[in-house]
Amino acid sequence: MYKEIFKKVIAIIFQPGRAWNWLAKREEKQEEFLSRFVYPLIGLVTVVAFLGVLLTHKEFDLELALKTSIRTLVSAFGGFYLGAYLMNEIGQGLFKREKDLRLWLRFVGYSSSLMFALHIVLTLFPEFFFLRIFVLYTFYIVWEGAGPYMGVEEKARLKFVGFTTAVILLTPVFIEVLLSMLMPGLRF
Repeated sequence: MYKEIFKKVIAIIFQPGRAWNWLAKREEKQEEFLSRFVYPLIGLVTVVAFLGVLLTHKEFDLELALKTSIRTLVSAFGGFYLGAYLMNEIGQGLFKREKDLRLWLRFVGYSSSLMFALHIVLTLFPEFFFLRIFVLYTFYIVWEGAGPYMGVEEKARLKFVGFTTAVILLTPVFIEVLLSMLMPGLRF
């Protein structure tokens, strides 16, 4: 299963046009997408966050590792669902699209692949902090998927891509900040 996830993530990151065309033609059940792509990927990000603290900090701090993994899990999971929900609701008014939460869940999940992959790499190798800039490549991934996967017209594509990318990137950050404000014990 993780081999299949790895192949999809690599395809979305390095060949987004081809990957989106393949995904658009593929029939995929919602439960299959969630249980065979998003949930394992979020689980992997969470486990890596836990192990990353244990491996990269000088002292063994189980409490910090648990806090980090909880915050990572909630921000990734919540960011995924909140982003898809917001785009489903806003897309109806702003982009004149019919509501289709299942489609938005798949689009946001696949578009978040780079963000999840970068989180894994930066957790294990924090000295490569400069790689954070590559999260902006999500704009291109969303751009490539807007046409074939979401059926966005060319004249509305830039607005769609800009808004969708902002939502995908900022919802996990918003949830993480909100968690830190509401639960000061999760700060470190």
